[in-house]
Amino acid sequence: MESRLLAHAERERYRGGLALMILTCCALLPSISVAQNAIQLRDVTGASGVDFVHTDGGSGQRYIVETVSAGLALFDYDRDGDIDIYFLNGAPLRGTTVDVRPTHALYRNDGGFHFTNVTRESGLSDTGYGLGVAVADYDNDGLPDVYLNNYGPKVMYHNNGDGTFSDVSARTATTGNAEHAGAGACFLDGDGDGDLDLYVASYLRFTYDTHVRNMYLGHHVYPGPDHYAPVPSRYYRNNGDGSFADASLESGIAAHRGRGMGVVAADYDQDGDTDIFVANDSMASFLFENDGQGRFTEVAIRAGLAFDLFGSVHGNMGIDCGDYDNDGLLDFYETSYQNQLATLYRNLGGGLYDDVTLTTGAGQGTAPHVTWGNGLIDFDNDGDRDLYVACGHLYDNLELFCRTTAYRMPNILLSNDGQGKFTDVTATSGDGLKPALSSRGTAFDDLDNDGDEDVVVLNSREKATVLRNDSLNKHHWLQIQLCGSRANRDAVGAHVTVAAGTLVQVAEVHSGRSYQSHYGTRLHFGLGARERVERIEIRWPGRRVQTLSPVPVDRMLTVVEETGG
Repeated sequence: MESRLLAHAERERYRGGLALMILTCCALLPSISVAQNAIQLRDVTGASGVDFVHTDGGSGQRYIVETVSAGLALFDYDRDGDIDIYFLNGAPLRGTTVDVRPTHALYRNDGGFHFTNVTRESGLSDTGYGLGVAVADYDNDGLPDVYLNNYGPKVMYHNNGDGTFSDVSARTATTGNAEHAGAGACFLDGDGDGDLDLYVASYLRFTYDTHVRNMYLGHHVYPGPDHYAPVPSRYYRNNGDGSFADASLESGIAAHRGRGMGVVAADYDQDGDTDIFVANDSMASFLFENDGQGRFTEVAIRAGLAFDLFGSVHGNMGIDCGDYDNDGLLDFYETSYQNQLATLYRNLGGGLYDDVTLTTGAGQGTAPHVTWGNGLIDFDNDGDRDLYVACGHLYDNLELFCRTTAYRMPNILLSNDGQGKFTDVTATSGDGLKPALSSRGTAFDDLDNDGDEDVVVLNSREKATVLRNDSLNKHHWLQIQLCGSRANRDAVGAHVTVAAGTLVQVAEVHSGRSYQSHYGTRLHFGLGARERVERIEIRWPGRRVQTLSPVPVDRMLTVVEETGG
């Protein structure tokens, strides 16, 4: 049987080679030697105390689940004001023996860019096969809880408030189908009742009996997803008493079978409720439009988000959401497979999107590689969002039959010029972008509370990477932590507008995003040289609007939802 690599190449040739020709031209553009870029990401892993090493549990059989592990989460688990790190790990698959079973790992942020492994005492030492993770306060008790979309039983961990977590999967009834390899997951208030529901993507059904031994040019390689039938995802409605009900059928989610990877829940059409965008692998992506009552209609083709500019299906991986051109509309950025560009979809308004990858340069450097975790992040606080892309192939023996890419590759950084164009600044943005690894989940937050966004990367089969943002421009910034009263406590789904002079930015609170990961509960706004924010407008879930003005800069602002009105 043809491998995934061959199948993709055949599809491109069938389309007359036009798309592949453009991708190749983009990939071969000459790199220009320039001075040191303003964005500087420094590798501080060694001094950080983070010593996590990922395993995919492989024994040489090349089971497909090995290729897609895993994501990570950045969140403040103990509410001390510092962002902590939680890595998901693989687990031994058939044929693999270990002396000590690997676990997921929680690192407490001690401040000063130092972390301590607190996995055992926290109760988060899950030993399942980790894939996706989402974090949110599902019971509105003021503490962040953790959901693991594992291969095998899915797990819900409740935060006890004393630095420990308890497995409450039986009570929440969210264990799902153990044979479904998990993927991304996200919390959202789908029905607007003030508590958070849960969307759980499924990648495919895998058992050892359904394993496909795949050969390519005489070499044993991993099978692609086309060897497995698509499966439905699940949607759980929060009952408000600490339990959930499986509402997959009544919500409309179960009617669509896919190969979900990254997901993000966002208000794509600005109608005040939260929709769900799912990056499907080797098939059209899904966009589930919410009617405001937690019933969803799949509209990706109508919206322009199902395919790329040429009408081609991608091997989609991660997806992030943000307003890259500051026009007040949320755009989407989706990573993909080899010989496909990571794709930027511009929001045109009216629920319509356009693939602007080629005209903006948002796919530079991505075509030769498999791309995974990603982020629309303003690294230099100049008021526009840059693009970070994690790279790494899934064929660990790729060098035996392919010379155009490699299993381990440096990640990519594209700088936004403020006019909606991107430039590849990977080579001039610090030593944190020099290592060649096979990266997967990627997450971003201000780990040292100094006002800029740092980076954490989970690398398949290797140590994780922690990058400190040492950008040269000392621009102003503002961070906003929202706390719901009538809305869900984490304010997931809240839509925030920040106006500073002529600069107007928007952002939303998301739970679950990128490649099987979670980050960004605290909203971050770079302000450039602007020394004051004139106005903040918060549209809380439920469409209530709260306005603040003026607001000082260079600080983290906590805003509690007003209960009157």
